[in-house]
Order: sequence, then C-alpha cells, then structure tokens
Amino acid sequence: MAEKRSTYRAVHAVSPGKLELAEKPLLGPPAGHVRVRVEACGVCHSDSATVEGALPIQWPRVPGHEAVGRIDLIGEGVEGWVVGQRVGVGFLGGSCGYCGYCRDGDIVNCINQGYTGVQHDGGYAEVMIAKASGLMAVPDALSSIDAAPLLCAGLTTFSALRNSPARAGDLVAVFGVGGLGHLGVQYARRMGFEVVAIDRGGDRAELAKKLGAHHHIDSSASDVAKALQALGGAAVVLATASGGKAVASVLGGLRRGGTVISLGATDEPIELSAFELLFKQLGVDGALTGTPAAGDATLRFSAISDVAAMIEAMPLERAADAYAKMMSGNARFRMVLTMG
Repeated sequence: MAEKRSTYRAVHAVSPGKLELAEKPLLGPPAGHVRVRVEACGVCHSDSATVEGALPIQWPRVPGHEAVGRIDLIGEGVEGWVVGQRVGVGFLGGSCGYCGYCRDGDIVNCINQGYTGVQHDGGYAEVMIAKASGLMAVPDALSSIDAAPLLCAGLTTFSALRNSPARAGDLVAVFGVGGLGHLGVQYARRMGFEVVAIDRGGDRAELAKKLGAHHHIDSSASDVAKALQALGGAAVVLATASGGKAVASVLGGLRRGGTVISLGATDEPIELSAFELLFKQLGVDGALTGTPAAGDATLRFSAISDVAAMIEAMPLERAADAYAKMMSGNARFRMVLTMG
C-alpha cells in the first residue's frame, strides 16, 4: 500500500518574474472551504499581476485562477458539495455573503472577496484550498483540461455577451481573435448574433470564419468604424484587445444605442466624444469575470454547444515555460498546466 504524502508540489512566485517548483505541507481546509486535488489549471495573462508583483501580495504566492480538480476534503459548515465532485475555481475567490453588495445580490463586487492566486494560493499546484462560495460545477462532458480556460477566459466572454443588450440577429463584433476573442467569437455565433471578427492583419481571417464569424475586418487595412457601419452598425463590440485606443477606435462603428464592452485590463485611458455619447447614446462598459452560477452556465453551454478553447498543455513542472509562452503572445491560444 502506497504511503500517503504529507506534502504536495506547487509552483510559486518568489520574487517579481521568478517562478519556482516547491514542496508544500498538506493542510486541511478551514471552515467554509474545501481542499481540491487539482487536475488542470489554465495560465491566464492576469496571472502576471502575481508573477510580476503588480498587485500587493505576500511572497511566495502560487498563481492560477483557472483550476479544475476534485474535492478531497470538506471543511466545517460547507453544504452543497461532496467529496469526489469535480469543481472549478476561478478568479473570484468566493463572496462573503454579508457586505452591502452581497446583501443586494451583487456577489461579483463583494468587497471582502479575495482573488485566487493573489490574496491566497491558486492552481499552479497539485492541491489547493478554495472557498466553497466561489466553486463552479464541472460537467462530465468536459475534460479537466478543456474546462480550465473556460473558468476565466470563457466565463468573462460568455457573461459579457449574455448580459449585453444585444439580441439574437444583432450585429456583434469581437475585437481581437486571441485568448479571449477566439472564445468570444464562438459564443457570439452560438448565441445567434451576426458575428464580426476584428483583428490586426489578415492571417486570422480564415480561423475567425472557422470559429463562426460571418465577417472579418483587418484593422490594419481598414477603418474599423466605417467597416462596421457598412454592415449596419454594431449593437455590441466586445473589445478583448488591451488598450484604450483600441476601444475608442470602434466607438464610431456602433449603431445608435450601441455599447463597447472592454475586457482588456489596461491603464491607457479611453478617449470619448461627449457629442457621440449624447447624440448617439453610445455606451462603454467593462466586465469582470462572472458569478459562480454564470460559471456553471458557461461550462454547460460550452459542452452542449461545442465551444472549445484552443489549448497547449504542459506539465506542472514546466509552469515557467508555459507562463513565458503566454506572456510572449506566442500561445495559440491558451496554455494549460496538467498535474499528472
């Protein structure tokens, strides 16, 4: 009989830009939490906030907020989850249930909610502790590797589109066919929108069509706003590309009452024309991931609609390589760590 291990392997950030493989002591979950045996974890650009030290964290810290695994121990007071159940852990670490936002039903903006892989250790590990209020249920139809990127990249794009003012048949554009955008195009098509994919250069035009786009606009060769207006004007533009200038460039492509939803985190300001905001009633919005229930819906919708991320998997011990490839922009399109 194999001896039970008292430690587990994890890759943690020990200083800005430096990831190291380590052995950590295996601990039980506190009240309200579960312990998860991680099977796969996506490598997301937001992990750079931890790895590069952009956010205030305590070193060392294990990054990773696209973790999928099975519950192996349940803390006191946890209900609704069982040992052996496969779950997902996303960016939002779990709402408190008692702050003003939670009391009003807005658990995404809970002020006491820590971020996974930032305030507490994430999924670049064989084991992690997760708050039960933030868990998502993973359907049997999805493998752990396929489910992992859907917990952040998928959830963010799915929720943004599902909660947008666009309705079936409307023109919806996805700006940037990358890690977020290649999923956004698929969701938009399956939600019944007329889909425009916008990207710099023509090399992704064929891919965009295969993913479900009806139209492709090369932003390096065309005036994006004029091209969108030629198609009738977009009800919604999902801007996955980071940068305020990119967001501002598509405002003129909106129909009256249209909205740009920005998903790319950037400090670059977005320049807006008050005239357009007033006389065309344009809107600019942002979307930060989604609720655990929306995560459940993202996973179910992806399974029944055959939405899938394009994935390259690497073992946990190669986390630094996977992270570097993601940060270089050479990933096509999501890196996922596997725990063997």
